[in-house]
Amino acid sequence: MAGMGKRMRPHTLTVPKPLIKIAGKTIVRRLVEEIAKVSGEKIEEIAYIIGDFGSEVEKELIEIAEELGSKGSIYYQTEALGTAHAIYMAEKSLSGNVIVAFADTLFKADFILDKDIDSVIWVQKVEDPSAFGVVKIDTGNKITDFIEKPKDFVSDLAIIGIYYFKDGDRLRKELKYIIDNDLRENGEYQLTNALENMKNDGLIFKPGEVKEWMDCGNKNATVYTNQRVLEYHKNDDLISENIISINSTIIKPCYIGENVVIENSIVGPHVSLGSGCKIRNSVITDSIIQEDATISNTVLNNSMLGTSSIINKEKVEVSLSDYSVVDCSL
Repeated sequence: MAGMGKRMRPHTLTVPKPLIKIAGKTIVRRLVEEIAKVSGEKIEEIAYIIGDFGSEVEKELIEIAEELGSKGSIYYQTEALGTAHAIYMAEKSLSGNVIVAFADTLFKADFILDKDIDSVIWVQKVEDPSAFGVVKIDTGNKITDFIEKPKDFVSDLAIIGIYYFKDGDRLRKELKYIIDNDLRENGEYQLTNALENMKNDGLIFKPGEVKEWMDCGNKNATVYTNQRVLEYHKNDDLISENIISINSTIIKPCYIGENVVIENSIVGPHVSLGSGCKIRNSVITDSIIQEDATISNTVLNNSMLGTSSIINKEKVEVSLSDYSVVDCSL
C-alpha cells in the first residue's frame, strides 16, 4: 500500500487510500478480514508496505493488526520501483505461508485456501481482459501462463492482486534475484516475472476464482464498492443506536455511525455516514460521507465527502476533500 493513490484524490491528500472507510471500516481492514476467512486460520502477522504516511497512520495500521489478533509490522518503499520491489521491502516477513495483497481491492469468495498447493492466484472473469494481467489455465486447472494486458484474447481470468505462496522464503529469493540482476520491465521490477520464473522451475500455480471483485481505485468505483459491501451486510445492524432522526426516513441498507443527526431528510439506500455527521433538509443516495460532515438543503448522489466537509447546494454529485466547503448561501 505504498502508492500515492492519485486516482482517488482529493481524498488521498489527507488519508492513504487503504485507510478510507467504507461502511464504517477501512478498506485495508475489510481486505484483511476477507483474507482471514479464505485462509481458514489465524493470521500470525500483517506486514504493511507503505510510503511516508506518518506516525499516526502507522499506529492505526498496527492497531488494526492487533485487533485482529496478529502482530503488525511496517516496511517502507521509498521509490516506485514496481510490485516485486515493493514486496521485497518486507523480506524479513517473507517466510512460511504468505499471502500478498494489494490494498486497493476488496473481494468476496466461497473457496477455502488449499495450503498444500505451491501458489494460488486470486482471479475473476472480466469482460475486457486487455486492461488486466491475466492467467491461462490447462485442463487440470493449473496456471500455464501469466500475460500482462494482452492485446489479443488469450484468457478472461484477470489477476485481482491477491496471491498465496506456500514457501515465502522461495518467493523472497526469487524477488532478490530479480532485483540483484536488475531485471526490469518498463523501468520497474514486476511480480509477474517472479511468478513466471517460479512456474518454469516446476512450482504449481492454481487459480482461486472469487465470487466478486470490488475495485477501490477511484471515486465512482469506491462508491459502487460501498454499495456492494452494504448489500452483503444488509441483514446486519449497521445503524448506531444513538442517532437522532427527526421527521426523516432511512432506506436500508445504510451504515450510520454514532451521534449522527438527521432532520427532515431521506438517507439511503447505499449510504455510509460517519460518526458525528449532521444532515438537514436533504436527500442522499449512493454516497460515502466521512466523519463530522454537514449536509444541508442538498440532493446528493454518487458522491464522496471527506471528514468535516460542508455542503449546502441544491443538487450535486461531488468528490469533496476533508474540511472543504461548498455553500451556495455564502
